[in-house]
Amino acid sequence: MGLKESLRIMVVDDMATSRGLITQALDDIGIKNYVTENDGQRAFEKLAKSPVHLVLSDYNMPGMDGLGLLKSVRTHGPTQKMGFILVTGRPTPKIVAQAKQLGLNNMIKKPFTADSMKACIESVVGRL
Repeated sequence: MGLKESLRIMVVDDMATSRGLITQALDDIGIKNYVTENDGQRAFEKLAKSPVHLVLSDYNMPGMDGLGLLKSVRTHGPTQKMGFILVTGRPTPKIVAQAKQLGLNNMIKKPFTADSMKACIESVVGRL
């Protein structure tokens, strides 16, 4: 079984369209083992119970945003080593600096292609 088949991913985005674009890119890459969540707090609760290898999270969400989710993941023992990619349309220098300080693995800017998503994921988990 290759990495594509064994890699477990959680996609977190409050917008159904954005979740769909991310999961479509994952499907195009050949990654099928993913779950989705539309709320940062609920995503963290699920991750705490059942960790994944990689989180693809939107930055701008109501309640717990992407940085809040990243901080929660990094400060919780069982989840602190999982990969984390922030997905954002406007990666300001402030957001980038905060994310790096919190232990972000990578960031991808919207809009993205399946190829750019694959390269972004590979930079975190290795060759797919």
